[in-house]
Parts: sequence; structure tokens; C-alpha cells
Amino acid sequence: MTQPARLTRPREGRMIAGVCAGIARRFGWTPKAVRIAFVVSCLLPGPQFLLYLAMWVVVPKDR
Repeated sequence: MTQPARLTRPREGRMIAGVCAGIARRFGWTPKAVRIAFVVSCLLPGPQFLLYLAMWVVVPKDR
């Protein structure tokens, strides 16, 4: 069985920090869909932006 892709922030194809692109690659989604979902989720109450910032710091870049 193959291992799923690790969650990393890619060097190419990212817009700000690569968090959405990394999530999309990890789960096999399109980066555009993840970005749209993130922007829509920011309209709801919650710590979405803080989670994005935390992932920017915690999730490693591609080598």
C-alpha cells in the first residue's frame, strides 16, 4: 500500500504561504477549491485565520 503524501508547503504553486496548496496536494484536491473554502470559512465566526498562521509556522516547506 502506498503512503499518503505528507503535509508540506510547496515551493511552487503557492499564493501566500502555501498552506492551502499543501492541504490540496495532501488530500488530492485542487488548490483553488481549498482557497475558496478557506475564504468562505473566514466569513464564519472562528479561528480560521489564526489556524492558517499557525500552519504557516508549523508545516514544513518542501525540500
